[in-house]
Amino acid sequence: MEFDQIKELIKLLQETTISEFKYESTEMSLSIRTKDYHKIKEVVMQGMSQMPMQMQPTAQPVATETTAAPVVTTAPTDTKITESADSSNYIEIKSPMVGTFYRSSTPEKPPFVKVGDTIGPDSNVCLIEAMKLFNDVKAEVSGKIVKVMVEDASPVEYEQVLFLVEPA
Repeated sequence: MEFDQIKELIKLLQETTISEFKYESTEMSLSIRTKDYHKIKEVVMQGMSQMPMQMQPTAQPVATETTAAPVVTTAPTDTKITESADSSNYIEIKSPMVGTFYRSSTPEKPPFVKVGDTIGPDSNVCLIEAMKLFNDVKAEVSGKIVKVMVEDASPVEYEQVLFLVEPA
């Protein structure tokens, strides 16, 4: 990777809410952290310490950036599964890339899918914005949406679970 490419990557990261980026190849290893990295990490840790032990999530919560302060999101509000329900028999729809998760094409439009909707392999379930490009995410499975795992307009990681689907 050339120095100019690294500079361009830094510029792109500054335009997003991503606070840390890591790249590894056989030739090199690169780690970039924005100025917000420590702020977000601190807010996540403070939020975790204020939660009762039995309520603390096992997965790392997603921090979203707002104008005032980052907000820690541990679970979406649109759900029909109780926390004690066994989710091992559900299919996971995972994020194919790092970016920002959107449930609808515009804020005024309804979400592509909601809990209880039946989907097919070609159904669009969400959009993920990566570097100013909006990418449709297809379900690639058939079934019924039983849980939305991510809040709208929040950052997602590669392979992060977005939806739980009951197979048809």
